[in-house]
Amino acid sequence: MKPLIALLLILIGSTTTFAQKKTVTQIKAELEKATNSPLYVKDVLKKRFVIDTIVIRGTNRFIGLPDSLGYHGKVGKVYGPYNNGKTLVQILAKAPATFNHIAQIFLDTSVFTRRIADSLTDNIMLRIRQGSTTFEDMAQAYSMGGEAATKGDLGWVVRGSLIPQIEKELSRRKKGDIFKIWTANGLHIIRKLDDAKEDHGYALMMRVFL
Repeated sequence: MKPLIALLLILIGSTTTFAQKKTVTQIKAELEKATNSPLYVKDVLKKRFVIDTIVIRGTNRFIGLPDSLGYHGKVGKVYGPYNNGKTLVQILAKAPATFNHIAQIFLDTSVFTRRIADSLTDNIMLRIRQGSTTFEDMAQAYSMGGEAATKGDLGWVVRGSLIPQIEKELSRRKKGDIFKIWTANGLHIIRKLDDAKEDHGYALMMRVFL
């Protein structure tokens, strides 16, 4: 009789363990319903997790999955699995930041002398203002910062990630202004494409390891 009872207990234990095992779909659904996701992961799922603060430096081009999800993802939504089915990602919260939208033509003074760079910059700006060429054409022809591929457009860039001299001057300029700024790297021709705006600048993200 005792061996039967023991076997029954083993079967009950096995059934209980099987019943508690959740699919990825179930875990995602329950996480999205939970009022405290980290506590749910810790006490109910008993899974390891990490919470990261994601800084969104630009809204046009993303460094990788974290900042792309941080910007485009919906708060509370669970994404994944990623890393060959090993990780889920949930956006816990978002916070705003200020973004500038600029275009740039960069002349590297390790290639040009300062005198030539300054003279070329003045000529480029004059031609743009006279309407004989466009900022986009000049960016493709002369810019040495990699933005030639986007015709000079750097997209919306979070305040604090641009060179301080450029950000300081932007605060004094109006939409459409073109100006030049010397930095340690070279000479920058900047066009302020839009007034500054508020957008998603930070995201609190939880990674759950399955």
